[in-house]
Amino acid sequence: QGYAEAQYKVGLMHFKGQAATKDFKKAFKWYSLAAKQGDVKAQFNLGVLYRRGLGVPQNHKEAFNWFLLAGEQGYAVSQFTLGGVYENGDGVAQNYAEAVKWFKFAGEQGYAEAQYKLGWMYYHGEGGPQDFQKAYHWYSLAADTGNIKAQFSLGVMYDNGQGVTQDYQKAFKWVSLSAEKGEVKAQFFLGCMYEEGQGVAQDYTEAVKWYALAAEQGDAMAQSNLGHLYAEGQVGNQDFIQAHKWFNIAGANKD
Repeated sequence: QGYAEAQYKVGLMHFKGQAATKDFKKAFKWYSLAAKQGDVKAQFNLGVLYRRGLGVPQNHKEAFNWFLLAGEQGYAVSQFTLGGVYENGDGVAQNYAEAVKWFKFAGEQGYAEAQYKLGWMYYHGEGGPQDFQKAYHWYSLAADTGNIKAQFSLGVMYDNGQGVTQDYQKAFKWVSLSAEKGEVKAQFFLGCMYEEGQGVAQDYTEAVKWYALAAEQGDAMAQSNLGHLYAEGQVGNQDFIQAHKWFNIAGANKD
């Protein structure tokens, strides 16, 4: 096993170009040696090379086989990757139930992105019946680690009372956390909460601020709402120039 670890590290150095220029063929050679001895990180990275066609002809089926070997040994990153492979039908027949299974293996090890994906799949009823309580459970775990998509999704569940008692203040808390880290959907949603005074005191200045942040990231609904606030003069005097600008951008975005 000591040899396998050393072989993996040599492969990683070639992959990253450490102490040498990047050489994916050499990375493939050393990863292969370590992977065949059971090194899970080498098996996973070998799968990545096959998937991306680096140092070896692209082969999604071979990538899947190596991801599976690492996943069956409990390697969380590979388990999460397998979930995505089954979800998208990448080198294997699409199978949402299998996707849920592998996301769950990774999620139970604390892998936040897998926890978020599990929440998403339970929320949307993919891979099994729609289950808001399970969605809430997995979103909560991911949100507590700082996953911004999970934080936003958890906020929406509190706002709608799905899988949890409706609580606008908690919705505001989680949506705010996500929005402050740049999640565009959360920024738009936070703008709506400020505009409507839901979970927070109504504040058109804050609504404009958050709509603008989302609008600048290309969110068409935020662009449209921003146009309405300027047209209605909710923040100072009516500003038809700004309103016209954002309505035009929103219109172009929807086409």
